[in-house]
Amino acid sequence: MAMEKQQLRFSVRRREPELVGPAAPTPRETKRLSDLDDHETLRVQVKFAFFYRAGGEHDAAGVVRRALGEALVPYYPLAGRVREVEERKLVVDCTGEGVLFVEADADVRLEELEEDGDGGGELRPPFPSMDQLLLDVEGSGGGVLGSPLLLVQVTRLLCGGFVLAVRVNHTMCDAIGAAQFLLAVGELARGLPAPTVRPAWCRELLDARSPPAPSFPHREFDVVPPPPPPGDLVTRTFTFTAADVAAIREGLPPRLRGTATTFEALTAFLWRARTAALELPDGEDARLVVIANLRGVAELNLPGGYYGNACVAPTAITTGEALLRRGSLGDAAEMVREAKAAVTAEYARSAADVLVLRGRPLLALSNVFVVSDHRHAGFHRLDLGWGEPAYGGGADVVFGLAFLVSVKNGGGGGESAVGALVSLPPPAMERFASEMEKLYTRPN
Repeated sequence: MAMEKQQLRFSVRRREPELVGPAAPTPRETKRLSDLDDHETLRVQVKFAFFYRAGGEHDAAGVVRRALGEALVPYYPLAGRVREVEERKLVVDCTGEGVLFVEADADVRLEELEEDGDGGGELRPPFPSMDQLLLDVEGSGGGVLGSPLLLVQVTRLLCGGFVLAVRVNHTMCDAIGAAQFLLAVGELARGLPAPTVRPAWCRELLDARSPPAPSFPHREFDVVPPPPPPGDLVTRTFTFTAADVAAIREGLPPRLRGTATTFEALTAFLWRARTAALELPDGEDARLVVIANLRGVAELNLPGGYYGNACVAPTAITTGEALLRRGSLGDAAEMVREAKAAVTAEYARSAADVLVLRGRPLLALSNVFVVSDHRHAGFHRLDLGWGEPAYGGGADVVFGLAFLVSVKNGGGGGESAVGALVSLPPPAMERFASEMEKLYTRPN
């Protein structure tokens, strides 16, 4: 059904893009990004989408435009521009130039964007005509240097609902940081005098040591041959209810069944299913990267309100044969747990050291599965004055990466569930979907 939905096309009429700057004077200065902000893997733009149902007469575009300007006062670095200095170090020039804003109207109703297209209530990526709901404004999307750090589009729908779509320069924020800024926009849109979370910069807390002294092997940055281009890809979101997660846990050994988190159980299940779907040769490495949040690591002293990239990428490595035939779901879950357990203050400092020593490299991408959990970032709670979104979270995903997002099963009034957003070549997606169907159609 998700693939049929993609065939829906509709027209969007847009006003000219405009720059929205801070609503009050802000400091003009240059700030250094952290050594965890500026490595090659994060030099990308990421997209988020928020879909709102009709809620009476309102000027959503005007409200968002105003709130953006107000939020850019405390978050003034986001109104600047990123540039590169010596040794590929990134800095942000706080120029106050502003973020790009587009106001638009679409000849489509929200229910037509749902998975079944008949008002059943489930909105899941991929969304049809996403390129129209977030137009790549000329000159804004060629990279992370020198261009606006956010692109925001508000699109009114025929039904009275609207779509807020946002593209963020990843070097400035991780998912939690981006959500923190957008939630501040929401608070200001609802009339609060100031954001309840005060933004904190403090990027030097995640810089490399002088001199750098790595203390872990950091297999996430192994030098491996680049993978071949994946070619055509299909993106889908698979929904896991609490009952689905419980069924996955039933496949774990007793020692893990009662203690494995939803993330550990679901990531292990997805890793094995995806590896099988890709038909990875037995002897080849199968890599799992867990995007791990550092905000709870006390020794790092990250302040509340830190909105930079506060994540590291601990990695589990095995072979396709060991993962699928010689190993069990429990073994995979243990590897996920061990990767998470590696995340300490020393690991974070060591990762920054390695990035600086090796010239800020990409993650090792060969046979890699990267899982990033956005369920608790707050995207699904973004209230601009007309209630929470029918869907709020990642708008797309690249091959090798999966987002876990918070969704409602059966629409806004349904139970909370986990959405897993993945992208695979068409034949592999068919095999992956078959593995998912086995779970969904299990006996009661």
